[in-house]
Amino acid sequence: MRLKDCYNFHDFRRMAKRRLPSPISNYIDGAADDEVTYRRNTAAFEGCDLVPNVLRGVGDVDMSVTVMGQRLAMPVYCSPTALQRLFHHQGERAVAAAAAKFGTMFGVSSLGTVSLEEARRICDGPQVYQFYFHKDRGLNREMMARAKQAGIEVMMLTVDSITGGNRERDKRTGFAIPFKLNLAGITQFAIKPSWAVNYVRHEPFRLPQLENHVDMGRGAMSISRYFTEMLDPSMSWDDVAEMVQHWGGQFCLKGVISVEDAKRAVEIGCTGIVLSNHGGRQLDGSRTAFDQLDEIVQAVGDRIDVMMDGGVQRGTHVLKALSLGAKAVGLGRYYLFPLAAAGQAGVERALELMRVEIERGMKLMGCSSVDELTKENLRFR
Repeated sequence: MRLKDCYNFHDFRRMAKRRLPSPISNYIDGAADDEVTYRRNTAAFEGCDLVPNVLRGVGDVDMSVTVMGQRLAMPVYCSPTALQRLFHHQGERAVAAAAAKFGTMFGVSSLGTVSLEEARRICDGPQVYQFYFHKDRGLNREMMARAKQAGIEVMMLTVDSITGGNRERDKRTGFAIPFKLNLAGITQFAIKPSWAVNYVRHEPFRLPQLENHVDMGRGAMSISRYFTEMLDPSMSWDDVAEMVQHWGGQFCLKGVISVEDAKRAVEIGCTGIVLSNHGGRQLDGSRTAFDQLDEIVQAVGDRIDVMMDGGVQRGTHVLKALSLGAKAVGLGRYYLFPLAAAGQAGVERALELMRVEIERGMKLMGCSSVDELTKENLRFR
């Protein structure tokens, strides 16, 4: 299967699965418990129909948006995700370069495999730094100071991961960082030797944002122990309010689902929220971001930038979210499978397909700019 033969999310997913050992492909593809929320994230868009207007004289289409003070050439961005160099040796370097080419935003994770400083050198466009709240308050301040020094303008605190989700696919293969594979997992690596050859030929796997705290080589702390031992489950609104004030700039909460939490985010001075259930990887059975979008936009959309992610696979999904008032839409697995399949070239092809789908969809909807998309363009079944 060749990259030029990939035309949608499912094609990229198939191509990535042919290249990756199944423990790694299942890490990308898996979710919590019975994976109900994972499936519903995409299915939620199917219950909503677009109502196009015709004969509107649409020529050029302007799909640019401004979110959290950042100008994006297209209304989607690459959400921060962990461990990207595990999927392809280019990792965040590929995503940063692709985002720069398409004039959109991307993010580096606390569990990223390329330093936020290097990613900033690759792309001087909109960039967020995603981080977790640690028991060590000094570490939290240190991470924010480092981001400020690197020129990051938007901080994104993930608030739905005070403990790891129950990801049973990983348990079945023994997938962990550092690797602790069982026999079934080892066998899967053995039958995909090209991944292992690629892995050992390039620089060692690192977590630059946390390398003084999480040791990937000598087993001082695994990723699972990082979540259970270093993150603070007692994190409160007062703690986050202090961080917002300390940062003094664009500050976003990722993982908000309830209206009450959205209102609290406004009250403590956040400038953005991402409605997200972590791709179904945390609390299975939780509400989808798309299903909650209208209610939250109605409550706080005039006071804070509302974004969403989860299950987005098509340009029409993006149009539906924008019509409900989302300022921008985050992509996760949508670019991770292309990254795993073909590195930077894969991410660029995926973003180009998304750009074309959004542009085509806007023309067919009779809209020449994003702000012309409204709830009047939608009907729910």
